[in-house]
Amino acid sequence: MKLIKLQDLYFKPFISEKEIKATVKYLAATVKADLPKDEIPIFVGILNGCFLFAADFIREFKGNCEVSFVKLASYQGTSSTEKVKQLVGINEDLTNRTVIILEDIIDTGATLQEIYDIFRDKNVKQLKVATLFFKPDVFRKELPIDYIGKSIADKFIVGYGLDYNGLGRNYPSIYQLSTTPKMKNIVLFGPPGAGKGTQAEFLKNMYNLVHISTGDVFRFNIKNATELGILAKKYMDEGDLVPDEVTIKMLKAEVEKNKDANGFIFDGFPRTESQAKALDTFLAEKGEQINGMIALEVPEDALVTRLLERGKTSGRTDDTDEAKIRNRFNEYNTKTAILKDYFDAQDKYYGINGVGSIEEITQRIANVFDTL
Repeated sequence: MKLIKLQDLYFKPFISEKEIKATVKYLAATVKADLPKDEIPIFVGILNGCFLFAADFIREFKGNCEVSFVKLASYQGTSSTEKVKQLVGINEDLTNRTVIILEDIIDTGATLQEIYDIFRDKNVKQLKVATLFFKPDVFRKELPIDYIGKSIADKFIVGYGLDYNGLGRNYPSIYQLSTTPKMKNIVLFGPPGAGKGTQAEFLKNMYNLVHISTGDVFRFNIKNATELGILAKKYMDEGDLVPDEVTIKMLKAEVEKNKDANGFIFDGFPRTESQAKALDTFLAEKGEQINGMIALEVPEDALVTRLLERGKTSGRTDDTDEAKIRNRFNEYNTKTAILKDYFDAQDKYYGINGVGSIEEITQRIANVFDTL
């Protein structure tokens, strides 16, 4: 899950799709268990917000039932107007029927009051209310709520049917109103020999950012025998890849050390789509995001020449064998380059010509960076 923007506002991840599904399943089972064996209830969904909740709830309800809807309105922007207007009523004969209202969220209780008023003279056998979310801090009515999926704080949320000015209903998870991101965070990307490290140093100084290099982080943790360093070394000594979970925890620790930073340059991370998703989720929980992936693009043959030349003085054995260099490119293209598609889908991919002098390449990156 990542930070989302709807019109002028940002929203951060709050409740996952998995947790929502579990809550809906629990509510449906609880309602079914409370009903007499042969009872056929009529479920009444309150539109527009409840349409996803009602659909999933009814699928989880293990028994015969009828379904209807009523449309009420009480929200404008992110605030409840508490002036409820009935738009569409119920035509069914509800005499001596068990009616169960399905609400997506109950906050002040204004809509709930209107519901009870609507059904007061319908001669129903019993009226019950099931809500997916409930805000106890602002609930002002002396009215019963029979089934509550999850109580939450009084903060505006969107997703899973809930909207902000008509947007956001289609998200399968719930997002909470957040502050506008303050950091400028980039992923610096490119094949071996593209010059990421050199450019990261220039960008760090130009924009007062924190440069987080995965290699440096690993070496620091292993050298200082931190808990994560010891764990990583164990995998490396056995010839295994360090699990994403360990790598991500190291990166998180580095970010937490620099809470007041203007932003971060992530160099060497993420390397896989799963790592990219984990980074998005971590930053989104802090009300931040990756602003862009800046990729240095250099023809492979030019990089081979560059690395072989570097190998003459660097002392790195993997820079002196062309076959090994080509293998590193193959590893990059088959595993890491898939991230281009991931960030491109978010309109956050920026390819930069990596051929030229260091100063020229830095200026090209700065031109993009200033637009983020």
